[in-house]
Amino acid sequence: MEKQKKERSEISIWHSILTEDVFSDLSSKHEGLSRKEVERRLEKYGPNEISDDDKNNPVLIFLKQFKSGLVYILIAAGIISALFGKMIDAYVILAVLLLNAVMGFVQEYKAEKAIKALKRLIVPTVKVYREGTLFQISAKTLVPGDIIFLEEGDRIPADARLFYTKDFRTSEASLTGESVPVGKDIEILDKETDLADRKNMIWMGTFVAGGKAKAVVVATGKDTVFGTIASDIKHVEKKGGHFEEKIGMLSRQMAIFAFSGALIIFTLSLLFSGISINEIVHMSEGFRETLLFSIAALVSGIPEGLPAILVILLAIGATRMAKRNAIIRKLPATETLGVTDHIVTDKTGTLTKNTMNVRSVLLSGEDEVRVTGEGWNPYGEFYIGDQHILPLRDSRLEKLLYIAGICNDAKLTKDEDEKDRYKIIGDPTEAALVVLAEKAGIKEEILIKEQKKVDDMPFNSKLKYRASLSVLLEDENNKQLYVVGAPEEVIKNVTHIEDKQGVRKISSAEKKKMLLRVNGLTDKAMRTIALAYKPLPKDTKEISYSMAKGLTLVGVVGMMDPPREEVKDAVEKAYRAGIRVVMITGDHKGTALAIAKETGIIKEGREKALTEKELLKMSEKQFETAVKDVDVFARTTPHMKLKIAKCLQEKHGAVVAMTGDGVNDAPAIKQADIGIAMGISGTDVTKEAGEIILADDNFASIISAIEEGRIVFTNTRQTTSFLVTTNIAEDIVLIISVLLRFPLPLIPTQILWLNLITDSVAGFPLAVEPGHGNILNRPPRDKKENILSAEIIPFFILMTAVMAVLSILVFNTIHEGDASLGRARAGVFTIMAFTQLFNAINMRSIRESVFKIGFFSNKYLILALLFAVILQLAVIEIPFFQNVFGFGGLTFKEIISLIGLSSSVFIFAEIYKYFRYR
Repeated sequence: MEKQKKERSEISIWHSILTEDVFSDLSSKHEGLSRKEVERRLEKYGPNEISDDDKNNPVLIFLKQFKSGLVYILIAAGIISALFGKMIDAYVILAVLLLNAVMGFVQEYKAEKAIKALKRLIVPTVKVYREGTLFQISAKTLVPGDIIFLEEGDRIPADARLFYTKDFRTSEASLTGESVPVGKDIEILDKETDLADRKNMIWMGTFVAGGKAKAVVVATGKDTVFGTIASDIKHVEKKGGHFEEKIGMLSRQMAIFAFSGALIIFTLSLLFSGISINEIVHMSEGFRETLLFSIAALVSGIPEGLPAILVILLAIGATRMAKRNAIIRKLPATETLGVTDHIVTDKTGTLTKNTMNVRSVLLSGEDEVRVTGEGWNPYGEFYIGDQHILPLRDSRLEKLLYIAGICNDAKLTKDEDEKDRYKIIGDPTEAALVVLAEKAGIKEEILIKEQKKVDDMPFNSKLKYRASLSVLLEDENNKQLYVVGAPEEVIKNVTHIEDKQGVRKISSAEKKKMLLRVNGLTDKAMRTIALAYKPLPKDTKEISYSMAKGLTLVGVVGMMDPPREEVKDAVEKAYRAGIRVVMITGDHKGTALAIAKETGIIKEGREKALTEKELLKMSEKQFETAVKDVDVFARTTPHMKLKIAKCLQEKHGAVVAMTGDGVNDAPAIKQADIGIAMGISGTDVTKEAGEIILADDNFASIISAIEEGRIVFTNTRQTTSFLVTTNIAEDIVLIISVLLRFPLPLIPTQILWLNLITDSVAGFPLAVEPGHGNILNRPPRDKKENILSAEIIPFFILMTAVMAVLSILVFNTIHEGDASLGRARAGVFTIMAFTQLFNAINMRSIRESVFKIGFFSNKYLILALLFAVILQLAVIEIPFFQNVFGFGGLTFKEIISLIGLSSSVFIFAEIYKYFRYR
């Protein structure tokens, strides 16, 4: 017996065994547990709460932010700068490092709050039977075997098996993805029944939508379904982000460039200056100058402003995304979106509006009324075919609308925060009927004046309908029973139908035909509700379900959670951008397929959906193939969503953006390369697990964010390439001058000033460059592609060569001896400064001509270049600065000529782009 109990507990088949066996296995009874037994079980199972095991040390998290190759190089550069008295450079580097560390710390410390948010879903108190008496106790003290009592409005405190229900329904959308409340009963189910279809079970963290129930607790805390979700969240190992990986590679590349350049300059200087071993040992003045110059070259070879520019790039991208309703919680996610090639999306609330809208009304004969309008807003039009109709002028439709307005308990109210938005109180299905009535002008105040509800029976899950007794105030003796419910149940009890001429008997053939028309709506993923009535004797004061016989049918409504209008276009954009869209939902297969077809997710030749039950029967190889070939997965649990996301990443090399709003989505959202949570309908759990929050819950905003992510990477590549070109060109000029035994064309102070002005003043505006062309018409980049890739190398070599050749030629032309050395250096400085400024214009786009993208479309760069020109001219023309930097004066004509020569960088770049990318 004990072995049998253990097996049942471990494989969680409480839904498939007799209620008596559940009580027996849990050693419980209907009167509840004794206090002594509760204490024993609390000690065994622990409190009914989800532990977050929060061991994150803030100090360690902060120190971890300095774990980066580029950071190590900058620390070295800062120390060297300080040792040689370049304190301004040292302070700038220190400020950049601290800024990066603080931002990283804040992001990471906030990132691990998902489990804490999950804990907030556990209710503080619960109604429980102990030794035959009903108590309200702390939910933390709940144990397996406890008997709980639940009614409308309660949040469920633990996983439990139902043994008594009365019209009981629960809202499980946050856990299973089911968009409407689920009717519950106590019937035994098949062992293989999906979690979302276990109607005799209730789950921690979900809500009671209606009715009453008693249940025996089978799992608490970490053993509940929510507990397994917490475990999945906790054990998801978030890999280093794509952007961090690419920055690591860039750091190594920059280190190689900087150290190689400095080493070459140092070696050549020693060889060509004739410094002896003895001078090196005794640190002679000549050797110290060579060493100092080599270290200065090393410092100049590291673009100190790069980390700050990268942070600004990401921040600007995040700001742009925020304007398009995508809120970035972790800055590196901004760029990772640029390589996303799979969007895995939930259905309810993401692709759809998470509302119920009546789309069609089937009346007698062949008439079908189409209803427009979206969301809970009570505005819409009524059409038969293409003809607009006034609904209250059709007696059939008028009667249906009055029944819809009266026979429910839902309320429609205006949102206090946004007056143009409406919200509902109550069952979404019933609310859809209220909205339908209001679209025709039948509002609550009108109903109260024209009809009075005397009695009301709630929805009965066995009979599948609800009823209301109404008095028509025009004739107070006229009482009618109104019935709404499942078409197959209501039509079974119908004897008459209302048509255009009035009420008449309905034949069996007409009933069958109406049910076939209803099937047509269900094939379109609509939820169908039949509406009927029956005159009652004037002395009737209360009703019973048994009265729902001999009804008169007025019509059937078809409602659905409609797709968002912009989703279809957004999905098409995703496919054009080379991004596959996959839907994973807890909803039924038919509903999922219908929405997938309507939104364009399913393409020709891929019209297939799989449920979790079907996936679990597959071998590992078959599962991998299914994940690759099928775009819709239905009736899935949170763990299966996580498994699919992992398979896409690990087996198919995908970069996955996962979207969702419910608790059931949180583990997969954390696992994904980019987790995207819904901002309006999303739970706190989901928001804390994700890197991005959609302010408008709109799938189309994901595509906008991906577009911005691609722009961020493009700007990162162009800005970085500009900085590298600048620094390498300087090193090459120095190396060539040493080889040619020229005096050094630039001294350390001049190089550092040149870097300060060109790297920062011209580099930062490149970070705000807008996107060019339709960037979404290109496929995603290869995730292995580095920031400095093979594509940029020919351009990089061309620009570097032009800068170096011009600098050496100018130096050789002006330099005629020691007296002219200051003028020659001023000439080289001018060439280097202006070629780099012209190259900043080139780097606005590596592919597109500046004339095509608009010369003045980046106003920040134009202003920055003007400012840089003023600063550079001031340094070489104002006597005070000439003395500080060791420059000789240049004539106005020489300056104009040098600027003209520098513009050749721009001309060569335009020619290169034309021939390479035409």
